[in-house]
Amino acid sequence: MEERSAGAVIFLKTNELMFLILNYPSGHWDFVKGNIEKGETHQETIIRETREETGIQDLKIINGFNKEVQYSYYRKQTKINKKVFYYLAETNTKKITISIEHIGYKWLSFSDMIKTLTYESSLQVLKEAKNRLKIIN
Repeated sequence: MEERSAGAVIFLKTNELMFLILNYPSGHWDFVKGNIEKGETHQETIIRETREETGIQDLKIINGFNKEVQYSYYRKQTKINKKVFYYLAETNTKKITISIEHIGYKWLSFSDMIKTLTYESSLQVLKEAKNRLKIIN
């Protein structure tokens, strides 16, 4: 079975770049992401999931960044092959309204994100996103 999701490395410009990270009920820390619904583009999924999971309404997706992560997991003894398409997105909204899908969130600097992200694949996405931001800023 295959699942396809879209997610975003969401950042906020303050004195330094701050990145949004969510705490999932299983205990891991990761980016906003969710399953792509039938007929939805990746960008539409990201905007919908971000609104649902964080309350952010002013998301601006940055062109030129798209990273794919693949992994497998089991749900009720069925192997799920998952593909997640990550984009880079900016917001000016610092106050988050967390959904029932998560147990917490943090705005972190790049160096704190490195220490907090659970998965190596997410860490690689973050590093590439930061390099993309160096180019456009």
